[in-house]
Amino acid sequence: MTRTVKLDDARHLPVWRRPRTLLFLMAAAMPIAFATWSALLNNFVIEVAQFDGADIGWLHTVREIPGFLAIGVIALIMVVREQVLGLVSLAMLGVATAVTAWFPSLGGILTITLLSSIGFHYYETVNQSLQLQWLPKKDAPRILGQLLATGSAATLCSYGLIMLLWEPLGLTYNLVYLISGGLTAAMAIYAMVAFPQFEAPNPQVKKFILRRRYWLYYLLQFMAGARRQIFVVFAGFMMVERFGFDVHEVTGLFLINLVANMILAPLMGRAVGHYGEARVLRFEYIGLVIVFTLYGGIYYFGWGVLLASALYVIDNLLFGLALALKTYFQKIADPGDIAPTAAVAFTINHIAAVFLPAGLGYLWLISPGAVFFLAAGLAATSFCLALLIPRHPEPGHETVFTRVFTPAE
Repeated sequence: MTRTVKLDDARHLPVWRRPRTLLFLMAAAMPIAFATWSALLNNFVIEVAQFDGADIGWLHTVREIPGFLAIGVIALIMVVREQVLGLVSLAMLGVATAVTAWFPSLGGILTITLLSSIGFHYYETVNQSLQLQWLPKKDAPRILGQLLATGSAATLCSYGLIMLLWEPLGLTYNLVYLISGGLTAAMAIYAMVAFPQFEAPNPQVKKFILRRRYWLYYLLQFMAGARRQIFVVFAGFMMVERFGFDVHEVTGLFLINLVANMILAPLMGRAVGHYGEARVLRFEYIGLVIVFTLYGGIYYFGWGVLLASALYVIDNLLFGLALALKTYFQKIADPGDIAPTAAVAFTINHIAAVFLPAGLGYLWLISPGAVFFLAAGLAATSFCLALLIPRHPEPGHETVFTRVFTPAE
């Protein structure tokens, strides 16, 4: 990584050393650790540490603190290149995941989760920035869909092995975490050695920026963070707590999600390119209103496991359409704003994530259905905000209230 190559000159490199190849390698590496951690988490904390709803809420609150502090990326890229920071963070995620089972107590799990979360959130912040800097605007929706499908395919291999081998081989949490985390760390180290440093044509602003004309993007990020946390924390927890799913059953459900994403993610990217960000985001949000409302109905009307499983898959697919939010920002942003705004947006996305899981963990003890109805309300608010996105966003035309000729602030 000591050699620096301009992005325009990278096309002369072998295919296996080009920027796009690196993006696909990182897209495959991250889910091997993170998705495996997520798949085993609910069973691990319930069986080993006897977590209840309040404990799982606190766990996810701790997990989201580094996301809230992602703004620290701006300070780090003043002394470290984004590409280096991203790969070091990816390696940190892998190492922390590998040793998760070594700390089977509330305090130990919270500590190791905090460390892995620092790696995950700093990697994700930098990765989103590099994607938007390295991908041309006209191809970005399509390639982002392919990157999503690549992550799903890599995770499919991990989940498939867990589901098929967990019971026959008597796999343990420790062994699975060691293998998945170690593989992610090894892939990150390989990327550090095999790829040169890529230099984008537009130098990034290395300071905190909060531009008024990005206000709609900031609000949509805030709402997305709040909604996503309810799904991540409580939808999977419901499958284990209410319906008694075992590890291989939870993993099987994740496998269905992955296969669906592999097939549909590229189509989602094409849909964004064809229909535009505004229409796709509105479709996503109205779909989430329906899904979360039905989730709540499971507790009030006693609906069964088949509906819950179907909603879980649909929920996951709808969240895949969030790539439209990335390309919306890419279209309205100044090229030099991408890195610092990615950090700011990640922090905004996690404001609610830090406070919601712990608070809703206590609400969960009283009324699980109310948690999902709250999520439906958040999705409805996001739909209203998405009505403000113009058909063809660009600098100076960020919302339906602005016009192309309005000076950018």
